[in-house]
Amino acid sequence: MMSEQPVIITKDNGVVRIRLNRPEKKNAFTQDMYTLCEKALKQANDDTSINAVVFESEGDSFSAGNDLNDFLAIENLDESAPPFRFLHTLNKVEVPVVAAVNGLAIGIGTTLLLHCDIVISSNEAVYALPFVQLGLLPEAGSSLLLPQICGYQKAAELLLLGDNFDAQTALDLGFVNHVVSAEQLAGKVEEVLNKLRAQSGQSLRVSKKLLKHPVESTAARISREAEYFAKALSSPEAKQAIARKLQKK
Repeated sequence: MMSEQPVIITKDNGVVRIRLNRPEKKNAFTQDMYTLCEKALKQANDDTSINAVVFESEGDSFSAGNDLNDFLAIENLDESAPPFRFLHTLNKVEVPVVAAVNGLAIGIGTTLLLHCDIVISSNEAVYALPFVQLGLLPEAGSSLLLPQICGYQKAAELLLLGDNFDAQTALDLGFVNHVVSAEQLAGKVEEVLNKLRAQSGQSLRVSKKLLKHPVESTAARISREAEYFAKALSSPEAKQAIARKLQKK
């Protein structure tokens, strides 16, 4: 039976859940799915009560990549097309993004993770970047982000050969934070989300903005951090958190 809604969006105590719900197609992305995900990201980013977004999936796979039949049907494949609008939004979103990965994570199923802040993987996950094998090219900024994360030679191997690799390799390469058993995946994700829920939303967003800011000199970064730090120190959230900390001593 075909799933009625290909992406299920829910709001759960400060967290927006984006659940890929096309298990009969291994959650392969369609234009409609990209549009739904983009809309959810924008709404989460505009809602100051949201401390995190989590990408998760229904069935035995995170995503098998793009639905090629649907992808080939895009009339104008430029930056106005749903896949690229989604990627630009994902790259700009200020709220922390978590991913829970199980089963296949192919193509966009892997490159999407390069834009996430915390990635938790099942030890049964299988990753691949098979663009060259399909006569295509890297996407989602992966030709820039992969060398930054795991070094040029490893990035070249992943992108030029396109071979499958496992969760431990993804962890060793640096774009997965934790590897757990399939049974522990949901619990580990909730542990991380609960920690994010407990943080200052403004501090989370500004910290992520600093982490993603283009490379600059150390002196310039100290000055940038000082500007944000001074503003944060005068906020009610910071004053309350510092008071609670002092009371515990």
